[in-house]
Amino acid sequence: MGTELHLNTGTLLGFLLVLVRVAGVFVFVPLPGVKAGPEVARAVLSLAITLSLFHFWPVLEPENINTMVLIGQIASEAALGITIGVATSFLSEMFQMGAQILTLQAGYSFASTIDPTSGADSSALLSISETCAGLLFFGIGLDRQIIQAFAQSLITRPPGNFALSLSMAHLVVQTGSLIFSTGLRLVLPILALLLIVEISLALLARLNTQLQLMSLAFPIKMLLTLALFSWLILIFPQLYTQSSHQILQLVRTVLLS
Repeated sequence: MGTELHLNTGTLLGFLLVLVRVAGVFVFVPLPGVKAGPEVARAVLSLAITLSLFHFWPVLEPENINTMVLIGQIASEAALGITIGVATSFLSEMFQMGAQILTLQAGYSFASTIDPTSGADSSALLSISETCAGLLFFGIGLDRQIIQAFAQSLITRPPGNFALSLSMAHLVVQTGSLIFSTGLRLVLPILALLLIVEISLALLARLNTQLQLMSLAFPIKMLLTLALFSWLILIFPQLYTQSSHQILQLVRTVLLS
């Protein structure tokens, strides 16, 4: 005797809205290699997370929902998911901003490699920082905390009721300023050292015009940057953890407030 699974229309509509909310996150969330991987893998991951939240699916009333209302609810859920994805990607962008500043100053922009996350050409320092940020995303358990916040949001903010207000958009933009401030403060000691090297070589070349020291500027700056960047990676976990508290606060404000 077979077993039949019956799902009513209200449950299927709730599943659709939750799936759109979850899938919107993976547009910008910094998962290592997810953008370079097949589209099917991201779709399966979104579906698996949605199914894991089965007990939190809302049951909608089909008679109260027409085509225009459904489209509006899908758009609002996609906006919510994309907002969370953008907020989460701020953590990765902080390290990429610092690495990009060092790349230009140290001369690493002359050589490029394939970024394993996006598949685009990027410098070595940029690829290292992006990979470290993606691994730390799972290392500190940020993925579990975001999924937990999603589960709670299905109760406090049911699907179809989200509206991005001006105050919330201002909060997201204000938090995004951490990309520039944190990235610059992260590499500021190395930038100061590179400036000292530049000034020292310029003074030596001025004192003795026969010395061709400027040709040594690039090798010295690249070796110093590589050595200090290796030391800088050691504090990445601590900085990532501190910054994640502010991002999680933003995520909870958007999802649960």
